[in-house]
Amino acid sequence: MSRASNQQAEAKTAMLIRRPVTDIFSAIVEPEQITRFWFSHASAPLTPSAIVEWTWAPYNASATVKVLEFEVNRRILTEWPNASGPTRVEYLFHAQPDGTTFVEITESGFHSSGMDLVREVADSTQGFTLVLAGLKAWCEHALQLNLVWDRFPSNVVRN
Repeated sequence: MSRASNQQAEAKTAMLIRRPVTDIFSAIVEPEQITRFWFSHASAPLTPSAIVEWTWAPYNASATVKVLEFEVNRRILTEWPNASGPTRVEYLFHAQPDGTTFVEITESGFHSSGMDLVREVADSTQGFTLVLAGLKAWCEHALQLNLVWDRFPSNVVRN
């Protein structure tokens, strides 16, 4: 697979969330909310040109996230590390006439090829789908589903 094909590979997911766009945008931007459904700690909120550290304590992992573009209640473009190199993650927030919000997340710029690329895109798609499901549960019902934590539990026995 050529490098040009890698640049076109995307992990993409989307979901309607039955809350106003201001609520959904805040839940992604503010550490005290995003830690309810995605990771355990953020060094700061997402703001224009911010560089923040996101931590997943149960996995002993962290990522440096750079905000490249920021349009309140509309769009956030970030860069963060991925298995084969930095990728870009775009969050789009589409306010609907009925007061709901359609959220799209797309990760692009993968650097791997072949089956490694397929695995990276599949893993990212799965991960961001869990993030959106957790966001929906949090924003609509104030429920913490622990989807990200329960994806790779350390104490599960597999047959």
